[in-house]
Amino acid sequence: MKKAKKQEVKAIEPVQVPNKFVRNKRKTILLNTMENEALDAYFKKYKVQNKSRFMRETLMRVILNRFANDYPTLWDQPGVPAHLRPF
Repeated sequence: MKKAKKQEVKAIEPVQVPNKFVRNKRKTILLNTMENEALDAYFKKYKVQNKSRFMRETLMRVILNRFANDYPTLWDQPGVPAHLRPF
């Protein structure tokens, strides 16, 4: 009976992350009982495994959407006559 040859395992090089992307700033929030239960129910129902990632992405999505919606446009600037505005 022949012995199976061992496959060579290549070492995986660690990924170098630029310092500006390293998360080293901590923020803490407090929830009341109902908010905590609702959040736990959501995690369980939708099988959220990485709760920290979920909270961070959800928070940043809301913030970036608000920034995008509040961004001034040409039509919001003072001095643009009303008859030249598209709406």
